[in-house]
Amino acid sequence: MVCNNRVKEKLSAGQVTTVIGGHALTSATIDFLGPLYFDGYWLEGEHGSVAWNEIGDLSRACDLWGKSSVMRVHANEFGRITRTLDNGASGIVVPHVNTRSDAEQVVRAARFAPAGIRGFFPGRRSYGASDYYETANEDTLVVVLIEEVQAVENLSDILQVDHIDVFFVAPGDLSQSMGLVGQMHHPEVRSVVDSALRQIVASGRNAGAMGFEDTLEHYIGLGVRMFLADYDDWVTNGAQGYINKVNTLSGNSRGA
Repeated sequence: MVCNNRVKEKLSAGQVTTVIGGHALTSATIDFLGPLYFDGYWLEGEHGSVAWNEIGDLSRACDLWGKSSVMRVHANEFGRITRTLDNGASGIVVPHVNTRSDAEQVVRAARFAPAGIRGFFPGRRSYGASDYYETANEDTLVVVLIEEVQAVENLSDILQVDHIDVFFVAPGDLSQSMGLVGQMHHPEVRSVVDSALRQIVASGRNAGAMGFEDTLEHYIGLGVRMFLADYDDWVTNGAQGYINKVNTLSGNSRGA
């Protein structure tokens, strides 16, 4: 199989790249969103329902639209990372990378030698590609999540680890580790996120962030190169706006 990794291509070109995700991202949803201009799809394996036997179909749907399949696993475990990639995901997102050792473990699992020690197995993306083992490291997207105070404190050391494509600062768990549970838009949380993003960009590495509409311009100004957009927010806000308009025009009471 020959399929370019659109997210990696744009990052390599110094461009901003966008990935979309949300609850219940099925192959049918990917097809529905396919004509839109996102570069990849976030397959949720930490908080969502994506199972091993679904990765092939989901990543194939992404391939058909020329998009990257970026899957978040639920733990920094060697076998979980390699199995996800062997099943066809073109990118991996690893949560709770808090130390340099954690980051090095991700690289060992996600990269073939000499960068890592990923198990030598002809996974789905190798089919029809005679040079798969020579190009897999270059074609595979590796993202680590900076989402705890410990990770922010160790960020300088984490940024020393090569072969990681994006250091993504995630505000949800970060807010919890700061004692501000569920307050990812709190000024203190946003200040820590901004500081971490600036540090990543200043080191010459690619920074990733949530693509909230109210912070998008600010983050692009900081030099963020990868954004995750959540279509759940768009559906919720659009639906609520529609219901509010119906109620206003008809005189219905809220929730009637």
